[in-house]
Formats: sequence, structure tokens, C-alpha cells
Amino acid sequence: MKKLPIGIQTFAKLRDPEENYVYVDKTEILLQLVESGEYFFLSRPRRFGKSVMLSTLYELFSGNRDLFNGLYIEDKWDWERKFPVIRISFGGGEFRTEEKFDAVIYHNLKHNQQWLAISCDDPLDDPGYCFAELIRNAASRYKEKVVILIDEYDKPILDHITDRELARFNRDKLKGFYSIMKDLDEYIRFVMITGVSKFAKMNLFSGLNNLDDITIDERFATICGYTHQEVELSFAERLQGVDMDKLRQWYNGYNYFGDPLYNPFDILLFLSKNREYRPYWWSTGNPSFLIDLLNEQRRYLPELENCVVDDIILDSFDVDHIDIVALLWQTGYLTFAEKIDKFDSVVYKLKVPNKEIQMSLNALFIDYFTDQRSEKLELRSNLYDALQAGDLETFHNTLHALFAGIPYQNYANKIIEKYEGYYASVIYAYLASLGLPLVAEDVSSKGRVDMSIILPQAVYVIEFKVDNAPGSALEQIKEKGYHRKYMADDRTVYIIGIGFDSNKKNITEFEWEKV
Repeated sequence: MKKLPIGIQTFAKLRDPEENYVYVDKTEILLQLVESGEYFFLSRPRRFGKSVMLSTLYELFSGNRDLFNGLYIEDKWDWERKFPVIRISFGGGEFRTEEKFDAVIYHNLKHNQQWLAISCDDPLDDPGYCFAELIRNAASRYKEKVVILIDEYDKPILDHITDRELARFNRDKLKGFYSIMKDLDEYIRFVMITGVSKFAKMNLFSGLNNLDDITIDERFATICGYTHQEVELSFAERLQGVDMDKLRQWYNGYNYFGDPLYNPFDILLFLSKNREYRPYWWSTGNPSFLIDLLNEQRRYLPELENCVVDDIILDSFDVDHIDIVALLWQTGYLTFAEKIDKFDSVVYKLKVPNKEIQMSLNALFIDYFTDQRSEKLELRSNLYDALQAGDLETFHNTLHALFAGIPYQNYANKIIEKYEGYYASVIYAYLASLGLPLVAEDVSSKGRVDMSIILPQAVYVIEFKVDNAPGSALEQIKEKGYHRKYMADDRTVYIIGIGFDSNKKNITEFEWEKV
């Protein structure tokens, strides 16, 4: 049985017969990429296979045919031509000071000089000039145009995204470094730039007008990540007895308008850890800074599940304009649900990709919104049991205990506790962290209800009100008929109206009916 390539980012090691690692062949789509242009940009979440992709391109342009034996591209590539390849990675090192940033650039340029047997001026004196000289000298020495591969291009910015001044400084420094390429087109054969975020091109890649952003290009949707078919074919021996529908619900769902994808890290850890369902990818990073932005921008947590955005929002992300929805999408906590043609333009509906993200993200929100780390398990258990049993009295009492247990200082530190979204977000986070099937802002022909919980045996339709907002929450459900679309099947339908008092910071109205 072949070994699982956990943490292996080097194509040569993946393809070494003595190592005997599983490799999912992506060379067909890489060939299509190389034949379709010269300058490319790709954004994908962390641990999605970007570094392996760049390593594959490196070996391909270097002409190392033996590594591609048996792969799609083996008999379709001109192995006689070997191109000089410059590899830049910002994946390692710190960027808190200019000196540390310069050190990372210095080591990148020095490594490439040594690898290509080229000498340039001292990178510390003028990194940009050294980069330009490296490109020109490589083309001259090897009599071929240069290939440039840049990995984690945005890490110096993202590492300090909440420190706007430092992030802005690092952005401007990167802009100066990347801009070197714009006047060297005659020496360049191919460029691939990858990272997590999609910073506005004009702010970071000024002058590279021919940079083709393939992040949501359907042709290259599966260039990174595993499709369900790839998982079934490549890991067949290890998947015997696995509930594939459950695997799909937990880890599949990343959508770039091709086949839905798995994050490779989840699949590899799942198979190596006795096939236990755990939030493996989530555990490798803590997006706590997203919570601060959510609070700052007064975004209602459940609305993120069904938000609609356009290209302007997705492409305008920058240090001085951080849109929480764009950031959640870019970092992998939201993905595309569908593409909608509207008013001669395209908009995108977003969703949480899978159960891992739904449960983990909302568990994080619980900690932030409530500070109830020790009580959380009991409250979640009581809510789950009450809904499964149709016990609305216990459901009410548990919600009341939940809000009563939130420390006062938690409210004092947050600007959103006066509006409906705060209370709904707390309830939504608790229920979503259980993996319950929720529909936030559920649409009916008469409007939107705040939340629906859809279980195999029952449906709960919930409306929220804050500070005696006009009309009863329960009456609004009945008047608008939010629940009627669920009446056609055999499930029991409950309608629930919940009212909050922002001064008392708890539920003051809880009405329900079984319909």
C-alpha cells in the first residue's frame, strides 16, 4: 500500500519510487494551463496543494522527464527544452520588521543565484534590482526565457492583517518587488503567483496587466484539491468500509465552478488517524482575527450563509478595505453555492463548504460571543436533545440559561449586542456547531424568516425580535406564512417567536405553536 504524502510538498519526493507515495495526477490540467498563456495568478485556501502544484511546474519546466513516467503529460511535453526557473517563497520567516522582511527576500534571491549558478549584486543593497538582474542573467546564461514561480505571495501581509500600518508597509514593499517583472517581458516564458488572498491587482501587481486570474476560472477549477472521483481512485484501498456520503458531508464542498473539492490535508489526516471524523484542517490555523472583523463590520453571522456578492467585492480586497465576506471566502470558510446571471452581470451566492467548517467556525463564534467554554458542552447537549425530542420547554429554558450565563463584560466589549443579529448569531452558532441542518434567512414566497432548523422528524421555523420591535415574532410567522412550504411533507412543524430585551440581555418572550 502506498504511503500517504502528509506534509510532502516536493514533487520529486512524491514521485520517487523508493518513497512510494500516493500522487494524484494533475498534469493534464497543468498542461492546459501552460498552453493557454504566460502570466497567471491563483488564490486558494491554505494547505490546498498550491506548493505541490508549483513544485510540479518546476520539475516540468526543468525537463525532469523521469519524474513524470506514467503520468498524463509524459508523452505530450517537449522534454528537450529546459527552462531556467526562479522560485520565490514567502512561506517561511517573519515579517514584523523591515530587517526581517529583507532577510527573507535576501535568502530567496541568494538561493536562486546559487541554484542557477548566477552572480548578481548584493540583494540587500537593492532587492528589486537584484531580482531583475537575476531574470536577465538567467535568460542569457541558459539561452531560454525564464519561468518564475512565487508561492505565498501574500503571507507578509496576511500575517499582520490586523496591524493595518504594518500590513500596509509590507504590501507596498511587495508591490515594489513584484513590479520588477513588468518591464522584463522579453525574458519571461511563464509566471505563476499563488497565495491565499486576492488583493486588488492595482495595489499589488501594478503594471502586470496581462496577469490572468484563474481563481474562479472553470477551466482550472480542480487544479488544486481533490475531487471525489480522485479520492475514490487514488485511495481505494484505504477507503474500504468508509461511508462516502458522510465523508463528503464532512470534508467536501469547496466549489470553484468545477467538481466540488476536498482539501487534501483533511483526506490525508482522516485516512491516517483511524478514519475518525475530526476538524483536521481547521486545527492547523485559528481565524480569530475574523471575529474581530465580524464585530467591527456588524455582520450578522447567519446572513453569511446565504450572502450574495459580485466580482467587485471579491476583487477589491485590500489592507485599507477588508470585506469580511471576501476574506471568509478567500481563506476557505465560505465557498460558492451558485453563480447567478442578473441584470447583465454575474453575482455569486456563498455558503459554508462542509460540516467541518460549519461546526468549527460556529464553535469559535460561541467562545467569542459568550465566553462559555466550560458550560458550552452541556448547553449544546441540552439544545440538541430538546430539538430531537420536540421538547420546546427545555429548548426555551436552555436558551435562557445560555444568555444568563454570558458575562456582562462580554456585552460591554461588543458593539453589536443592541441589534437582532447578535442574539440570533449566538443561537445560530450553538445549533450550527452541533452540525444541525440550518437554513438562515430562509426564503419563502412571502419573505424571509430568520432561521429554520430542518431535522428528519421535525422542522422548526424561528423569528427573532429585539426590544419590543413592532408585532409579535410568532404572529409575523403566521401572517407571512413562512412555515407553509414545509407543511406538504410528513414532518412535524413548529413555529417559534423569540423576543429579546437588550437591557436585560435575555429572552423576554418565547411563544410557539405546533402546526
